[in-house]
Amino acid sequence: MKEYLKRAVVSFAISAFCGLVVNLLVDVIINATGNEGFVSISPEARSLFPTTAIAAYVNVLLYGLIGATFAGMTFLFDIDRIGFVVQSILYFITTAVVLVGITILLWQLHRHPQALIPTIAGYAVTYLIMGIQQYRELKKNIKEINEELMSV
Repeated sequence: MKEYLKRAVVSFAISAFCGLVVNLLVDVIINATGNEGFVSISPEARSLFPTTAIAAYVNVLLYGLIGATFAGMTFLFDIDRIGFVVQSILYFITTAVVLVGITILLWQLHRHPQALIPTIAGYAVTYLIMGIQQYRELKKNIKEINEELMSV
């Protein structure tokens, strides 16, 4: 379990940083095109906090929470008692609950479709990070299995 917590913490940090970079780039590009004062946070989400800066910090932390969920829930794939399909379904449901909860309830994406691009970009970065991590883990496992088979 310690390994999964470590993965969650590392993924939190990476995802929060990537979310910060994505939001910064989107904000800079949109502000440079003439929409001065644009911040890639919905007005409803901003109104939940005393300042726009705090709302932006919480937004970045939410990217981290998404990444931590993706990484932390990988423990499901090491439960031998359930099959891969069930593991995948449980993983999808768990991560979807977090993603949908954050996206719909806090970011109010359904009310602000212009936030779709930064949201998808943040998700894409998170999925990419997790995909790379899972690919590396899979390669390592295959190598270990092959080494074990060759030594027999």
